[in-house]
Amino acid sequence: MHISEGVLSAPVLVTGVALTAAGVAVGLKKMDYEKIPQVAVLTSAFFVASLIRMPVGPSAVHLVLNGLLGLVLGWAAFPAILVGVALQGLIFQFGGLTTLGVNTFIMAMPAILCYYLFGRGIAHKHSGMAMALAFACGFFAILLSSLVLAICLIFTGESFLQAAKVLVLAHLPVMVLEGVVVAFCLAFLMKVKPELLGATHATG
Repeated sequence: MHISEGVLSAPVLVTGVALTAAGVAVGLKKMDYEKIPQVAVLTSAFFVASLIRMPVGPSAVHLVLNGLLGLVLGWAAFPAILVGVALQGLIFQFGGLTTLGVNTFIMAMPAILCYYLFGRGIAHKHSGMAMALAFACGFFAILLSSLVLAICLIFTGESFLQAAKVLVLAHLPVMVLEGVVVAFCLAFLMKVKPELLGATHATG
């Protein structure tokens, strides 16, 4: 899901920085600082999930868990994903400094949409419906991230059109896998820490 340096045009990079800066500002404003340990744990999960990856053209295919971060953290997912992406770039050279804004937005914006689309429903539904919504959340988060990634490439140049199509198709198995992972994570949280799923929406 990370776009390598030297691929995107300057306008796309600048737009990514601006949108990410706005998202992080809102996330920091809405964050409950007593829950920083919770944010740190989920940032670590995001960081680890992206380590198993398969390069595809100018990007790569891997688990993201951005849907899960959105469900649990709400707007705090933006700074959490920024930190994770920055560490991945510094330690493993995934993406890079110039693409930090775009890469963060690609994964964080769908997390926020999942927060609004699925969070309240999951927090107030019985377990069967909640599991179905959790699967849809994981699937949708990767679908939207891959589409945003494709749009970034297409806006850079029409020569990337074919690569954009391939990247979206390559993420189809990841969408299903991510949905399953998010559903299992939700089932675990509902048993051991159900208040995590409702607290964010009570304050967000």
